[in-house]
Amino acid sequence: MRKVLLVVQREYLTRVKTKGFVISTIIVPLIGVAFALMTGYLATRQPTQSFRLAIIDHSGAMAAPTQNSLDTKLPNGQPEFSVAQTPAAGGSPNDVEESLRARVNAGGLDGYLVIPADLSQQIELHMRNPDNMRIIQTVSGAVSQALIAERLQARGVRVTDLHDVLHTEGLKLIKVGKTGEAVERGQTLGISIALVMLLYVALLMYGIMTMRSVLEEKTTRTMESLISTVRPFQLLIGKVLGVAAVAFTQFAIWMATIGLLFTYGAFMSAMTAGSPFSGTHIPISLLIYALIFFIGGYFLYSSFYAAIGAACSNEQDAQQLQWPATLPLVFSVVIFSVVLTDPASRASIVLSEIPLFSPILMTLRISVQTPPFWQIALSIALLFLSVVVVVYLSARVYRIGVLMYGKRPNLPELLRWLRYT
Repeated sequence: MRKVLLVVQREYLTRVKTKGFVISTIIVPLIGVAFALMTGYLATRQPTQSFRLAIIDHSGAMAAPTQNSLDTKLPNGQPEFSVAQTPAAGGSPNDVEESLRARVNAGGLDGYLVIPADLSQQIELHMRNPDNMRIIQTVSGAVSQALIAERLQARGVRVTDLHDVLHTEGLKLIKVGKTGEAVERGQTLGISIALVMLLYVALLMYGIMTMRSVLEEKTTRTMESLISTVRPFQLLIGKVLGVAAVAFTQFAIWMATIGLLFTYGAFMSAMTAGSPFSGTHIPISLLIYALIFFIGGYFLYSSFYAAIGAACSNEQDAQQLQWPATLPLVFSVVIFSVVLTDPASRASIVLSEIPLFSPILMTLRISVQTPPFWQIALSIALLFLSVVVVVYLSARVYRIGVLMYGKRPNLPELLRWLRYT
């Protein structure tokens, strides 16, 4: 045990004292804060210039009501839409559209709307930036109101202010949980995605760190002197625990920073009416489960990566051999939308019980809709049982591979290493 602790101490101090550890520990929270602030700024940023729009109304009845529905103001008092031109319905339609298309390409217009004579056909919006969803939704709403008004008038129903008739406040989402109800403003989705990405990046990063630690000692021949005093199994456990201590130290700093920022943000949101942060609450049970699954996932994947590092002699071979350990993590991120949509489906339950996927998918299920306790307990039990099996198998590969140099072993050779006594 003393030798294992010495290896743990060496691995921990070697990495904690590096500039990379200090920089990443400070930079990552700063990047997260900057990203959150930038996202909030861009999401609330309003345009300052009017959208120049032309309307080609072949029906002769839609241009005026559409333009009236677009009579909105920007925060600076300018009109949000400036109808630069409303060509007459007569003349050659192709010539009119060609002229407007040239003006859009020259920058004189931002877009033009084509309303067909037959209002049962689709109305077209031509613009240079078809990804501006705010403009598209506003124009679509204005056209829909004008079209509804035209259809009502054709049926003898006259509405003086269609906007007031059609205006609704929308649905207020309430999330129901065992601890009560809370207003849902998208915080559940944000927390779920943040947890998935945090676990994915952490498991991948620290697994590769373990692999490179083994490779570094193999390539510098330090491994030969270590093996003379420490058994391979002790060295493997020491390396895994040493990198784990580094990971937990860094995570503790990150979580403390996030906790302080979240507390400050919650306080500020309480002082601001209608803030999206108001009512946001992260259950302590979710943090505990996330930590448990991170610990299990770390030991599972770091053992895989340590065995890969022991089986290879250089970085290039390790990169080619590490795909079996990386693929389950990538699959967990790819499939997470299925679990997010229906966390209680049979596919979600089965996938979240598989140890290779459970660190990410079960944590995701708990954050979205807490499953029955027996499913969580079964997932944890299977995960840590798999850790014991993988550590045992990795140790058998490790004790042979750490002193093997040259050609990267193939799959039959790795299977023979597992059978060696």
